[in-house]
Amino acid sequence: MPYVFDPIETPSVAVTGTDRRFPVRRIFCVGRNYAEHAREMGGDPDRAPPFFFTKPADAIVESGAKITFPKITKDFHHEVELVIAIGKEGENIPVQDAREHIFGFAVGIDLTRRDLQKIAKEKGRPWDSGKAFDQSAPCGAITPVAEIEDIETAKIWLTVNEDTRQSATIADLIWSIEEVIAVLSEAFILMPGDLIYTGTPAGVSSLSIGDHIIGHVDGLSPIDIRLTS
Repeated sequence: MPYVFDPIETPSVAVTGTDRRFPVRRIFCVGRNYAEHAREMGGDPDRAPPFFFTKPADAIVESGAKITFPKITKDFHHEVELVIAIGKEGENIPVQDAREHIFGFAVGIDLTRRDLQKIAKEKGRPWDSGKAFDQSAPCGAITPVAEIEDIETAKIWLTVNEDTRQSATIADLIWSIEEVIAVLSEAFILMPGDLIYTGTPAGVSSLSIGDHIIGHVDGLSPIDIRLTS
């Protein structure tokens, strides 16, 4: 089929222990899914149902990359997250069947232009300018689910220049891994290649040019990035 210009290469993420790659179809993100972060952002974790926003697939950045400090922001934040990689199609997925749809897990960072997000929230506008910009979705290599023993008890943390900024466990999620998949599948047909960033713990804060950021989840490959001008 002739195109008017060459299509971009399919964004993808490495898979641990293999030369295969995981082709990224869509990126979904869960907002305020850790109680302390919900409070940190002025929300009520006891009543708020899960909500979602998206990023473009080509916002993916792999570990080891240098990221250019983004345009038109003066308040650029890190948000470390557990990422679910979907490997099986499904809609209206029951919670008890959600695990069948997981290919694996990775560590991601939801980079955020917080000042632009704040303006959008105040005006009731979409969050795209604050969340869905270039290089906004760093993601480490995906570990297949069969190689992970107990992700629910894993520690999740992020360091900036070796200083720990965020720290929690996956058990602290308000909405569990299975519940996130089930709720999201009520609104979308989940497809192989979809990634779900499951929310971030408290401790989000500003980044500066020259910062070295590493996101971790026990048992998974870290995501390691640096900010440049």
